[in-house]
Amino acid sequence: MIDTLAIKRRQFLMGAAGLAGVAAYGMPASAQDGGKLPAYASWKDADDLIVHTDQTLETKRAAQGDALVTPSSDLYIRNNLPAPSEDIVADRDAWEVQFEGFANPGSMTVGEMKTLGVETVVCVLQCSGNGRAFFDHETSGSQWATGAAGNVVWTGVPVRVLAEAMGGAAEGRQWLTGTGGEEIPAGLPPETVQVERSVPIDAMERAILAWEMNGEPVPLAHGGPLRLIVPGYFGVNNIKYIKRLALTADQSPAKIQQTGYRVRPIGVEGDPSQPSMFKMSVKSWITGPLEKASAGKVQIHGVAMGGVSELKTIEVSTDGGETWAEARFLGPDMGPYAWRPFALIADLPAGEHTLASRATAADGLSQPEDFPPNERGYGNNGWRAHAVDVTVS
Repeated sequence: MIDTLAIKRRQFLMGAAGLAGVAAYGMPASAQDGGKLPAYASWKDADDLIVHTDQTLETKRAAQGDALVTPSSDLYIRNNLPAPSEDIVADRDAWEVQFEGFANPGSMTVGEMKTLGVETVVCVLQCSGNGRAFFDHETSGSQWATGAAGNVVWTGVPVRVLAEAMGGAAEGRQWLTGTGGEEIPAGLPPETVQVERSVPIDAMERAILAWEMNGEPVPLAHGGPLRLIVPGYFGVNNIKYIKRLALTADQSPAKIQQTGYRVRPIGVEGDPSQPSMFKMSVKSWITGPLEKASAGKVQIHGVAMGGVSELKTIEVSTDGGETWAEARFLGPDMGPYAWRPFALIADLPAGEHTLASRATAADGLSQPEDFPPNERGYGNNGWRAHAVDVTVS
């Protein structure tokens, strides 16, 4: 059976129709009334977004999956620190990055990087807390439903090409560490708030330093003029405004690495021994219909992602998981790190129906029915929590 509170939270968080009741579940008032777009993101489509805070904007569930690629105007925002001044994108090619931990370390501007190599990758950008709102326990942080995710086209220089140009990795390097260019508030020790993350060094083979997003210069709101993109990894590892890229022997000493973004039991403090939010898992969710449908033939649609693996199958249930039918992926396959829209035509009689989807990746992993609760509400890919209840008449 589906928990009553979980059903209510799902209904309230699906889109504009339920926003009047969201405040009762811990969202700030700005999320309840739709809020006003912050100045640095004023170019976005307010009708397709939920404003939680100035630093957290969520794509409405009904606005997802309409296109293979998420429009930049609809893409969610999650910033750990306020965005820097617009001044940093006035001369994008002049932005300089320091490279450390290579045989021949040094610095390079974006303009210089563009002469070394270029590559495009399509991948899901997803916040670690996407799906947090579906847990029953109280969690701090924005109460994301499904909207802290999007499918994005990134273009830039492969990190492996940069590494080759600098003579390869220095001895004993185990981690790829990126440091963001946000301003550190005065009086705070940098390591307590610095956006700096380390990922296993093998991620260097797929990572790029991106200067374009969806065919245009990366907006300031999304990390321009240059962002580290690690396909298949949660958003926190995709460092905005990157100013330092290092191959390091150890993980970053920053709090965001050592104790933040760690999966731990409820009530337990974060520590480096706990799993970190690195690779994403296989996941899917329904994007329509979300509330009502007419009896008869109904097109059920949604999006699915394999995390770090290609997708193999996608199934849809119209009876809360009692039975499943294989759905069809729509459009071209844009690579193992991209999501794929899907659809199933189902004959639905009048009544209440619980619609769910379940993806399976080529590596054999499938979405679980439920995902264990954890202190910060990270990594939720349980298919039951992401189901929607639809009235057919």
